[in-house]
Amino acid sequence: MAVGFDPDRLSRIDDLFRGYVDDGRLVGWQILISRDRQLVHASTYGWRDRDAEIEWTDDSVVRLYSMSKPITSVAAMVLYEQGAFELKDPVSRFIPSFADARVYRGGSQLKPVTEGLTSPMTIWHLLTHTSGLTYGFHERHVTDAIYRSRGYVAGGPEGADLAACCEDWASMPLAFQPGEEWNYGVSTDVLGRVIEVASGMSLDRFLDERVLGPLGMVDTGFSVRADHEHRVARLYGPDGVDGRAEISPFESSPEMRDFLSGGGGMWGTAADYLRFCHFMLNRGELDGRRVLGSRTVDYMVRNHLPGGADLEQFGRPLLPETFFDGMGFGLGFSVTTDAVANKVLSSTGEFAWGGAASTEFWCDPLEGIAAVFVTQLRPGNSYPISTQLKQLVYQALVD
Repeated sequence: MAVGFDPDRLSRIDDLFRGYVDDGRLVGWQILISRDRQLVHASTYGWRDRDAEIEWTDDSVVRLYSMSKPITSVAAMVLYEQGAFELKDPVSRFIPSFADARVYRGGSQLKPVTEGLTSPMTIWHLLTHTSGLTYGFHERHVTDAIYRSRGYVAGGPEGADLAACCEDWASMPLAFQPGEEWNYGVSTDVLGRVIEVASGMSLDRFLDERVLGPLGMVDTGFSVRADHEHRVARLYGPDGVDGRAEISPFESSPEMRDFLSGGGGMWGTAADYLRFCHFMLNRGELDGRRVLGSRTVDYMVRNHLPGGADLEQFGRPLLPETFFDGMGFGLGFSVTTDAVANKVLSSTGEFAWGGAASTEFWCDPLEGIAAVFVTQLRPGNSYPISTQLKQLVYQALVD
């Protein structure tokens, strides 16, 4: 019995998720589970490229999408620990145009009625997604439509770099006054630009030198090396008729882009992300390399929503990467505040996030568990992968 897991019960995980491939809902996947940094379950199944009959291998490279956000948040806190900023500092200290941001109060997409800021947007607002920034793909609010009209649907306009995108976002109305609500949006992308200005380095270079390199995340970044492109998994989406996974229109090239999206632009492997999980569970250190102080990590994975609220109370239910009841939000991570309210077998205190291609990770400090699931199916709310994986992992724990 490996560190408290029953091997026979662990086998139920693969039994379930093989069914996703066999009936066509997924094309392939990889699962890694560890406890106390010991690998207790590792499996792959299916295809990295179904049409070419290339099997999923344990070094397959995937689009991390929003699983980029926790990495960028860690990078920001590296600078915080150097005194580069305080969490209450206004974003306009680094991106002056945000000082003049306006807030939507009524009207249409073509003629929005806005008001000025009642208080500045801060670095803390970016880290907690309470900034008022949004995403065009939500399609729930007038501000979302304004983003789409300016070319911001699932990324940035062709040729626009991170600095240019931030200038655009500062010129578009916020969905609400900073701090009033939680809303998933481009906050972490703006945070990436803050990192560039505060450090004097491009975001990719800062991440490589201060986070990815020290943690040995050798296959993670904003592009994929040319000699590794053969390891990239193709992106799929469910067919609208029978749900069978077919090649997605959102499939993208693994080449470096002008827009370095700290919120959704990174590529990586399951093995690299498990190293990131181990670093977080080990409170800022991995294999003798300390990237963050232990108390900084502890602070990041506390619920920062006002009054201890969960996302159901304080958030806008818009995204596929988490659930809202019993779920708070820290500095770059969702945080389980009440496992019973969340209605999923788990531990209070877990921190996690996922991505638009149905990738998932979570870390459980109470049990010492880290779990990473990668596939390439967009959108990420197509199937209840996250909750099913979690219940099957915890049912296998018998110590």
